[in-house]
Amino acid sequence: METSQPNTSQRIVVVRHGETEWSREKRHTGRTDLPLTAEGRAQAGSLVARLQALTFAAVFVSPLQRARETCAIAGFGDRAVVDPDLIEWDYGEFDGLTGTEIQERIPGWTLFDDGVIGGETIDDVAARAQRVLARARAVDGDVLLFGHGHQLRILTALWLEYPARAAQRLQLATASPSMLGYENAWTALLSWNGLPVS
Repeated sequence: METSQPNTSQRIVVVRHGETEWSREKRHTGRTDLPLTAEGRAQAGSLVARLQALTFAAVFVSPLQRARETCAIAGFGDRAVVDPDLIEWDYGEFDGLTGTEIQERIPGWTLFDDGVIGGETIDDVAARAQRVLARARAVDGDVLLFGHGHQLRILTALWLEYPARAAQRLQLATASPSMLGYENAWTALLSWNGLPVS
């Protein structure tokens, strides 16, 4: 069976939303729908200059307001298609808690090793990320994604053909665009936590 060859000229830019109160406090923010802080709105505004030199054939955004607000302030709100698969990891009982608070209940706990109670598994999040990547790869041209920290980290790990768990080694700052693409025929990380990119 023949498989289609990847478009090795395609680039995918991933942008985590700007700062929220909980991201500032390092709280796990899954499905709780928080707005951006004033700093988060300023961060989103800084994306205008950073992304203006790039041309995107498609823009996708998480349904949560922190991502949609970042997208709109960055100048892509009128073009963006809401993609439910870009929503953040459902942390279940751990939503709103810091890692330290969770470790007080479960000593030695880590998200990528131990998961959450009452939410999604890492495999659930990875399955959604694979669907996002499939939609992005089907686009003829570069793609811009506005989403969330853990979900975009997992998506990036999968792009690089690593297990989803490798995402624990990819720290992703708020409102910092990163670029996925190719080096020759293999997937590559072209930039992380910032543009410009040549």
